[in-house]
Amino acid sequence: MITVVVVGSGIAGLTAAMHAFENGCRVTVVTKGALPDTNTRWAQGGIAAVTSPTDSVGSHAVDTITAGAGLNDPAAVDVLVGEGPQRIAELVARGVGFDRADDGDFSRGLEAAHAVPRVLHAGGDATGAAIQAALGAAVRAAAIEVREHALLRDLVVAGGRVTGVELDGGKRLDADAVILATGGAGQLYSHTTNPLGATGDGIAAALRAGAAVADLEFVQFHPTALAVGIPFLVSEAVRGEGAVLIDDTGRRFTFDSHPDGELAPRDIVARANARAMTTQDGRPVRLDATALGSERLARRFPTIDAAVRDRGLDWSRDPIPVTPAAHYLMGGIVTDLDGRTTVPGLYAVGEAARTGVHGANRLASNSLLEGAVFGARAGDAVARGGEWPGFPVREVPPLDVAPAVDAPPFSRRALQELMWAEAGLVREAAGLGRAATVLAAWDADAAPRSVEDANLLLLATRVVAAARARETSVGAHFRSDTEPSASLIEPQEVLAC
Repeated sequence: MITVVVVGSGIAGLTAAMHAFENGCRVTVVTKGALPDTNTRWAQGGIAAVTSPTDSVGSHAVDTITAGAGLNDPAAVDVLVGEGPQRIAELVARGVGFDRADDGDFSRGLEAAHAVPRVLHAGGDATGAAIQAALGAAVRAAAIEVREHALLRDLVVAGGRVTGVELDGGKRLDADAVILATGGAGQLYSHTTNPLGATGDGIAAALRAGAAVADLEFVQFHPTALAVGIPFLVSEAVRGEGAVLIDDTGRRFTFDSHPDGELAPRDIVARANARAMTTQDGRPVRLDATALGSERLARRFPTIDAAVRDRGLDWSRDPIPVTPAAHYLMGGIVTDLDGRTTVPGLYAVGEAARTGVHGANRLASNSLLEGAVFGARAGDAVARGGEWPGFPVREVPPLDVAPAVDAPPFSRRALQELMWAEAGLVREAAGLGRAATVLAAWDADAAPRSVEDANLLLLATRVVAAARARETSVGAHFRSDTEPSASLIEPQEVLAC
């Protein structure tokens, strides 16, 4: 019997675990918090998939590639949109109660950069929580072993392949295969929609094991996080329902950047928000949802409505302050379409993986779909076994780093503020160079650090190196000191790909 360790308990990890188990594998799920403590649980907007006869996988593919600035892997996109409907049916069968219209059909929302309403949601804006609960219950019912509060320290490598995991406290689990589903690294930045556990543990462990990574420069910043209290995501679906962004004068400024205004791709709206904030001394812009009315806001967005009101705001009467925040990592551990990495025995799925499906900028609500589709493929592949494939990878060459001068003492907060200032929404060579020197000084410092802080430092170094190496702006990677990349494309050009 094939033994599999799945690290991570979001939609990608639990889907992979269920598929491996149902294919006869012995599966253990390891998670550093409780089973539901994942990015998936916080996902509000929904899951994008073709479930209507008026929609098509071709349209979904075009939207995905357009949002990704044409840097997507077309084969990965075909898998995502083509297998999406099957994965939705599977989620329904596992107990996810997607919201329904009066006629019993799915209720579908429109989000930025989608040509048609195709985003399914559950509990209004609690889609991730509904999926997390259903998959968690399925794993428990299957009697899959779950080890909670178990932090991944490193991968065990022997004879050139991964043979298990090392956990905090010196515990070790041996396995024929390991599937990393540890999510992204939003905690690289001082402003993020991600929970505290998003410290890139799986990507860092894969790097130390010799796995290839790619596209780490592509960090998506969500345009609208509440700018009062602890950052809280205000879903794109709110703008899809008709909310608008305004500056201090009440002007809708996003049309200055794109003809689709508030429904332009996320990177464009996020930078538009940042530019507007600079013209008003850094004060947040405002999201005006007053036209939707109190009843509709509470019914369609109960989670957001509660968070807004907990902060003493009434968004049915007044526009609310919002700011961009780090949200999603498009890059990660390089995999093939079955989740296999460049190191035999090691798989990666979800936000930790780089399949190429998102290109330079993820299309809204494709993240949960990615976890379901590629989690299923990895779970099936690990059960099949077979010869490990080889595939070419373009590595980012190291750039010279000048000796650091008066680098501040290392702390997680200092790292987050450095990354926000120099490797955030807008980047340029001098700032990235400054970041590289400080990171190099911290790396050379042998002071003891927590596992999570060491992981963040390693990933910060790689993100900055990738951002320095890509000297043109494209997608979520914006260089103020260079011209936009010629790879930017229009939707009609995608159709010819």
